[in-house]
Amino acid sequence: MASGEVPAAAPPAAEKIRVVGAWAGPLEVELGAWTVPMLRAEVARRAGDVEPERIGLIFGGRVLKEDPATSLQQAGLKSNAKVLSTLASPDRGKAIAAEAAAAAAEEEHAARLVRLWEAANSLSQRHSDGSFPEEDFNLDLEDQSGQKVMFGSTDDIKALKMALMLHQKAKILIKKDNYKEALDVLMMAEEAFSLCDPKLIERVDNVPMLQLDIVWCYFMLRDVSRLEVAGARLNKARLGFERSHGKDSTRFRLLQAARHADLAIYVRLELLEGVVAYYNGHTEKARDSLSSAQSKFMQLQVPDEAMTMLMEMGYEERSSKRALKMTGYDIQSSVALLCEEREKKILRRKQDQEMQREILEQMKYGKTPMNKGVDMQKLKSLTSIGFEKYLAAEALRINENDAEKALDLLTDPEKNCILQSKIQSRRKRPSHGLGAGSSRARGAAAVTASAVVNPQPLVPDLNISDGDLSITDGDQEQLVNNEEAGNNNGEAGNHNEVIIDEADASEEEASASHDQPPVRDVVMENELAKELTGDALDDYDIDVGNEGQAIAEYLSLLSLLLALDVQRCILKLKSLRWENIA
Repeated sequence: MASGEVPAAAPPAAEKIRVVGAWAGPLEVELGAWTVPMLRAEVARRAGDVEPERIGLIFGGRVLKEDPATSLQQAGLKSNAKVLSTLASPDRGKAIAAEAAAAAAEEEHAARLVRLWEAANSLSQRHSDGSFPEEDFNLDLEDQSGQKVMFGSTDDIKALKMALMLHQKAKILIKKDNYKEALDVLMMAEEAFSLCDPKLIERVDNVPMLQLDIVWCYFMLRDVSRLEVAGARLNKARLGFERSHGKDSTRFRLLQAARHADLAIYVRLELLEGVVAYYNGHTEKARDSLSSAQSKFMQLQVPDEAMTMLMEMGYEERSSKRALKMTGYDIQSSVALLCEEREKKILRRKQDQEMQREILEQMKYGKTPMNKGVDMQKLKSLTSIGFEKYLAAEALRINENDAEKALDLLTDPEKNCILQSKIQSRRKRPSHGLGAGSSRARGAAAVTASAVVNPQPLVPDLNISDGDLSITDGDQEQLVNNEEAGNNNGEAGNHNEVIIDEADASEEEASASHDQPPVRDVVMENELAKELTGDALDDYDIDVGNEGQAIAEYLSLLSLLLALDVQRCILKLKSLRWENIA
């Protein structure tokens, strides 16, 4: 060996273990390197190349499991250890493998539900308490006209946003026919709604919509065991719709300009009411509910001629079909609705672009000591009375958005001078980004994710908007390209912008009394945000194809029951007649 060369490490010595049972014999293994799956595969090979999942391994009175993956040494095996091997029948082996796969899938499903809950909780928290923006969108509660809705406490708003995000996620799963997972997510949404003040949501139709979606999942899963609870949930849904829509949907029609936007909802509701009545033996009630559902279902069958006319005008098939269903096939009313929706979309695009610029500007001003963003409304108030924006923003930032303290600082000549000197000294230092979302490239991709509250009517004697609360994400068409965002950031991008350097950030972190925020699940948060539609009427646009088939099926069953009852009556009459003759 040449001098200076390091000798190669010797491979770990193999040790012998004894295997008995399905295959018997000594086996040389590296206890520190071999794992249980490797041992199982080797025994399976020596036992006649059987499937590894058919081999069971027992050591020290316990079954050696593959999860967690550990070495044989970590599992307790030593040199000359004796391992018992068993061989299951092919069918049993497949059953064991299937059970293991099912258990793994269930564990993965449970972990995903936990991630969903935590992501929705994290998003709603940051977008309810004024936290410094960490992503390129914002979540707000809006009514159907696009106006922001602020009611209740911060905790109520947080719970609402969380519930609406989870409900929207469940709707996506329902559209994909993934009813089992959708049901689990709906239950989480129900729990989130329960955290809200009941008086705030009793006149909006989100909660009854949730009850209806839960029972629809029961029905599609053919879960007859939940028949009793399904009836209770449908009663809650019926009462909730009457509170929010009015008796016979009169209030809803008034707000929707006499349109029948909610017709599909009542098709589903009456179908499910009929099914519950059928299985409870209330045939007359079942027939009435199913007949009413069938009548409404027929009203949703759009004539091909009307569809062709609208599509020839340049409207998309889905939009045309929805407009015709909601207006009773009236072409003029459908065109009016389509134009109205197009105008709302254009307005939303402008609002989203404006909010995007505001978010980018807010990022420029940095975090308050409590990790909040500068309150842009208070900033506008200060600049409206003559203070320079960069100076007013810094005054708000260091005073935790306390407008009175900020005003005192700005109007005190000595303090104002010190503040300006501090800002000037920052500009002379190398500037650093503000963290997540601070760079122009990231900020340029900002999207406004509005959490839309679809209140149906504003009742004069109430302080709460009625109707449907739905969370929506800014339309992807509303994205501004990187160059536009980089060049059009308004005053936030000019020479007056305040950029927090690394030293100041360290000071803020040191002065903050609260713990560091938990690690974000960015993937799950983005998944939730991207599924927000921005469409106030989306919840009412239900494809009732499955409902139509179910209605026909259960009406046929009721007709069959009626025919059997008639036959029994005839046989009974004949029997009585023969008895009288006798």
